[in-house]
Amino acid sequence: MLVLALFSIYFLSTEAAPNGSFPALLAFGDSMVDTGNNNHLLTLMKANYWPYGWDFDLKIPTGRFGNGRVFSDIVAEGLGLKPILPPYRKLYIAPSDLKTGVSFASGGAGVDPVTSKMLRVLSPADQVKDFKGYKRKLKGIVGFSKAKEIVENAVVLVSEGNNDIGITYSLTPSAGMRLMTPNIYTSKLVGWNKKFMKDLYDQGARKFAVMGVLPLGCLPMSRVVFGVFFVWCNVLANQVSEDYNQKLKRAMKSWERESDFNGATFVYVDMFNSLMDIIKNHTKYGFTDEKSGCCCMIKSIIPCPNPDKYVFYDFSHPTEKAYKTIAPKLVEDIKTGLA
Repeated sequence: MLVLALFSIYFLSTEAAPNGSFPALLAFGDSMVDTGNNNHLLTLMKANYWPYGWDFDLKIPTGRFGNGRVFSDIVAEGLGLKPILPPYRKLYIAPSDLKTGVSFASGGAGVDPVTSKMLRVLSPADQVKDFKGYKRKLKGIVGFSKAKEIVENAVVLVSEGNNDIGITYSLTPSAGMRLMTPNIYTSKLVGWNKKFMKDLYDQGARKFAVMGVLPLGCLPMSRVVFGVFFVWCNVLANQVSEDYNQKLKRAMKSWERESDFNGATFVYVDMFNSLMDIIKNHTKYGFTDEKSGCCCMIKSIIPCPNPDKYVFYDFSHPTEKAYKTIAPKLVEDIKTGLA
């Protein structure tokens, strides 16, 4: 039995990366990449009930905010790892899944300290703590050296800022009470994001794929003002989104030159323009509705029969088809930028 156990450990620790390049995907942040971690939290920010997960086998909700897979799942598949990225807080994760990556993300999370606390979800600090736990488990499976190698070469996919701008700044008095203009707030967000990246870096992460925020002014929830649904996007919300994205993009280039991030590589994942393209040219991509959600809104309490015709599944989350439409180019950007 001892010989068999030692052989198993050796086999696991010498197995090649599935795609020959990136051995794992580690996702952090918000609902764009959360695959079910909120299921076990005392929070209203959950998606483990009908009609979420409508397009999974047996139509069973998994905690993903959408009709099927979310962006992190599709990136994992695009990297040649696996079609489904499990949540770290799942009750049981197979050793093979731990080796190829998990999601630590939490729907509703943000880098503004107010955001995660207000929505009672996993903050960046909580996610880093889970990351430490993951590393301990990984070392137990493949050994110290191999675990270090996996973490250093894994794609670290981060999605932050959507809830900070879309909820904390836009829908609560929090930022105003702190005397923050949009310009000040977006600059603060970049600083908070940098701290999050540094905390992950200190735990061994080196290859960062950092997602910009969505065109928040074009989300179905942003088109509703005082109960009236408008056909055009919220221009001001989109301007704040673009301002943050441009600052983040510039900052990432400078981080690579800083000694605090020695050996790290950053690639910007352009969610804003990718999604805007299919919103503006939705018929080209096979969508018939780019404005409203397929479900979970006043005019669509009962889910639509074909989510693939919608860019958005609910008030703020893209459908699986929307993610799959924008993913190929973005995955190639990640591969090229982090190679």
